[in-house]
Amino acid sequence: MKVKITFLLLGAFILFSSCQSTTTAEVSQFKKGMVKVTILYPNTDGSTFDMKYYANKHMPMVAELLGDSLKSLAIDKGISGRTPDDPSPYLAIGYLYFDELSAYQNAFAPNAAQIVNDIPNYTNVQPIIQISEVLE
Repeated sequence: MKVKITFLLLGAFILFSSCQSTTTAEVSQFKKGMVKVTILYPNTDGSTFDMKYYANKHMPMVAELLGDSLKSLAIDKGISGRTPDDPSPYLAIGYLYFDELSAYQNAFAPNAAQIVNDIPNYTNVQPIIQISEVLE
């Protein structure tokens, strides 16, 4: 029994350590002054969202269209609100990172129609867009 517990604890420590180093690497790629485009999909009555399509087709298409201007992207899947029993205020949130605002504008403008026209393939929600400057 002691051996099993030791191996479980060792496995948990290794897993925790690897998660921390991954998190550190992900955070370090974002620099102060970068531009973050946040795409929020509100969770409202009757809203639908195909996360598989969004993650496997839409966002890879966006990344390809935006090219080298796009420095990183991330996707959040809403699972709950403030407490586990509260519904998530957003079905999903997408993040696009650029070195500067003009990089986003120049990459998005010629591809806007293709990106926007793909939205009905995964949701019936009108996304909310916020453009921010990364401070930390």
